[in-house]
Amino acid sequence: MKIVTFATSEGPHVGVVDDDTIRDVSAALPGDLAAILAGPGLAAVAAAAPDAPAVALAGATLLAPIARPPKFLAIGMNYRDHIAETGREGPKVQFWFNKQSTCVIGPGAPINVPGAYSTQVDYEGELGFVIGRRCRRVTADRAREVVAGWLIVNDVSVRDWQRRSPSFTMGKSWDTHGPIGPWLVTDDEIADPHDLRLRTWVNGDLRQDGRTSELIFNCWEMIEHLSTAFTLEPGDVISTGTPAGVGAARTPPAWLVAGDVVRIEIDGIGALENPVIDEPPTA
Repeated sequence: MKIVTFATSEGPHVGVVDDDTIRDVSAALPGDLAAILAGPGLAAVAAAAPDAPAVALAGATLLAPIARPPKFLAIGMNYRDHIAETGREGPKVQFWFNKQSTCVIGPGAPINVPGAYSTQVDYEGELGFVIGRRCRRVTADRAREVVAGWLIVNDVSVRDWQRRSPSFTMGKSWDTHGPIGPWLVTDDEIADPHDLRLRTWVNGDLRQDGRTSELIFNCWEMIEHLSTAFTLEPGDVISTGTPAGVGAARTPPAWLVAGDVVRIEIDGIGALENPVIDEPPTA
């Protein structure tokens, strides 16, 4: 299944993509996708979809599948070619940072360049996954059991703010700097998440072209590592790292500017596309 969150006059609804329509399951399953995962689960979504009202996919405004993830965690330096382009040493252990959940936006929503504070805004196309059930101390050989599904992440980064702190969190958490989507593809639809092609374009220019087979730490090892320390919850979004080709590594650096469009495609999932604008004045 491809599960979407989309805008309606009543607020966000959850639905299942069925060819060129969305089956709106919100009447049968009220609440956001994270609440559905924590409650009745994906089996209930599958059961409700066939008889749910149909909405045209083409006319729908898709939102972030998980609007406010309980946790938004991202791993750094997890592709060797990206490590090489940054000039850093490869990690001996997994290197994690938080993206604050307020950074999340969906497909088509604008990425802001906060020019009054920084213009060093960069893209990072990444494979992400969503935790489907509450769990702790999950071994790698059973880690797939706790994955609800897969989505695309753009780990937008404000590089000068990122470099100011070894934790990375301030440079990774600006509002609008967490595009995810375009939908959640349930785990049964992805035969091998470690054999997917990932590509990122800016204005039609191919910037990143990698495969998830190049991950240093695979998804199951990530779950084992994280759940050793703390509980993972339904709706947590985990991003798995970016391959080479980021704007900071180009000569000169190719920062995102207003008018740009970033498009990320991953095999079996689809495409996540977002325009870039100057940050509007705040009230």
